[in-house]
Amino acid sequence: MITLKVNGDNHTLDVPGEMPILWVIRDVLGLTGTKFGCGAAQCGACTVHLDGDGIRSCITPVSRAAGKEIVTIEGLNNHVGDSLRSAWAEVDVPQCGYCQSGQIMAASILLTENPAPNDQDIDRAMSGNICRCGTYQRIRAAIHLAAKS
Repeated sequence: MITLKVNGDNHTLDVPGEMPILWVIRDVLGLTGTKFGCGAAQCGACTVHLDGDGIRSCITPVSRAAGKEIVTIEGLNNHVGDSLRSAWAEVDVPQCGYCQSGQIMAASILLTENPAPNDQDIDRAMSGNICRCGTYQRIRAAIHLAAKS
């Protein structure tokens, strides 16, 4: 048994400690906003926050999250998250949309740590999140817009 705090709620779960967090949040808890991308921590589609740090949930064992708080895209309910979602819609960022939850989770860490990033800050912070549709210019514009709100 492992107790996890996900999006503010505690869950006691009977799952193997080596199970990736991604499968716990998607398959056990039914929070499907976080996506499976590459399965090798290379694309960022599975990005969630673990005690405020961005992690790749596809390779992180759930045992690492015991006693810590996981925040998924469904639980990103703060000023930064709201500003990013609003900016994403205003700039019309998503194309296929598959990577967008991971992109927003990474962007929220950036804006939390650096509320006024320049283009280089954004490119560096977002470099681990791949968008196969190539929406990088719109992602950058949305982050700048969110930073102003």
